[in-house]
Formats: sequence, structure tokens, C-alpha cells
Amino acid sequence: MPRETEPSLNERSFVLQSLQQNIRVDGRAFDAFRDIELSFGDEYGIADVRLGKTRVIVRISATVTQPFPDRKFDGLFTVTTEIRPWPCLPSNQTPTQTLLSRLLEKAIRRSSALDTESLCIISGTKCWSIRPDLHVLSHDGGLLDASCIAVVAALQHFRRPDVMPLSMLHHPLCVTFPFFDVGAGAHSSSNPAAGSGGDAVIAVIDATLLEAQLSTSSFSITVNRHGEVCQIAKLGGATVDALTLLNCTNVALVTDQELTKFIAGKMEEDAKMKDVGGCQHQGGSEASVV
Repeated sequence: MPRETEPSLNERSFVLQSLQQNIRVDGRAFDAFRDIELSFGDEYGIADVRLGKTRVIVRISATVTQPFPDRKFDGLFTVTTEIRPWPCLPSNQTPTQTLLSRLLEKAIRRSSALDTESLCIISGTKCWSIRPDLHVLSHDGGLLDASCIAVVAALQHFRRPDVMPLSMLHHPLCVTFPFFDVGAGAHSSSNPAAGSGGDAVIAVIDATLLEAQLSTSSFSITVNRHGEVCQIAKLGGATVDALTLLNCTNVALVTDQELTKFIAGKMEEDAKMKDVGGCQHQGGSEASVV
């Protein structure tokens, strides 16, 4: 895969000076997402997410296979990603693809969002293997956040061949904060890092590709609507104050509530479109835990 074009010195100076003056290039506040579009395919388990100019499509597939010997009562869940500028080019696994797959698997499987025990058919012999295939059609920043929205929405939308929805215990969503060291003088009430580093550190939500390339580090946190932190990933060598991470966590919790309502609304719209006869089974909701 060809290397991404690095920002020029003029672009670097313009973006960082704009952030120092509390301005983002696209006019958004520091804690604002770009416009999100979510649509589902005619088949169950297909989700198309557009976050600004970033677009990802997820398709969920289910096959019957044999469980791992040490996990006889659990089904399988694996995420595959594909980032290619042109479909004709060879699909070599890149570090970005590997990191994206691992973060999504940790956010969903290791947080027990998907009830893998419900995927067991015959203990130690047969189980369901659920595989989200994630295709990145265009990348302009916010790739992890958009991919997590697409995977979680597709899992809620999916139906197994036996017409049963997947058992989702909760719906984790990722929120990523790139950090910028712009020096003293920057102050904004919408800055998630405000008040923790002398206003020399700026954090934003849903960074564009240009902003992400100019950041010194990033902090990705996965939370659910119950206020639980499912995963934390700190990428980059720059140090970040502990209070900054706490502020970002609080912002992520509020953002997750909005995204969860957005996905639920789109699920209801799609269910009404498909429920022509009025007898469709309403699934995909969170399972009750006793």
C-alpha cells in the first residue's frame, strides 16, 4: 500500500496556529463530531457508515465450526479489515489494518459485549463463528471510531441463518482524542484537555486525517451507555496528564450516549422499512443480565 502524503510545512503551521486560536480547519468545536450517516443493506448484517469523508462498510457472516479446545462452551468472533486504495491491488496486511482489527476485537470480544456462550451449538464440537468483514472505502480520519460504530451496528442488525439475532450484552463505542502540543496561549471551553496542562495541550474529537497526522499522540477509549470503560489505548510517545485522560473519559461518556441513541434510531427506521407485514421479530436489543 502506498505511503500517505505527509503534510507540508505550510499545512502544519496553519493547522497548529488555528488550534492555538481555538479554531479547527472545518469550523467544528473541539468536542464535536462530523456529520454521521448510517444505513443498512437489504440483507441483515450489512452497515454502511460515513463520518465526514471517511466511509466504511461492514458485513457480518456466520459459519458453523469447531470451538477452541480450552473454550468448549464459547463461539468464535474475529474481525478482518481491508484497506486498499484500489480493489485490483494485492491485499497485504498493513500495521494499520492489524491495529484496527485488534482494537475492535478487544472492544467487543474482551469486553464481553457479544455473548460468545450463546454461540455454542454442541459443547466442544460445534459453534457459530461470527466474522465482521470491514472494508475501508475512504479514509479521512476517525477510522477507529467509524469502524466501531459500523461493527456494533452491523452486529445488532445481523440475524443468524436460524433467524435469531445475536445476544449483545452491551454496545461499546470508541472515541478517539488526538493530542496537540501548541504551546501556551490556547484556551477553549470545548477543549477536553482544558485546565490540565497549562492550556499547552489541546485534544479534539473526530480528527480529520490531516489533524491526525499532526498530532503528537492519541488516546482511544471505549465506553458503553452504562458508563463503563471497556478499553483504553494510548498511542504515541508524548506524555499526557492524568487529569487530561479523566476529562477525555467524561467527554467520551457523553458522546457515547449520543451515538447510542443515533444507532438505535437508525435501527428502528430500518426495522419499520423491513417490517412490511407487521410480524417481524424485533431483536438486536441488549440482553437482560440477572
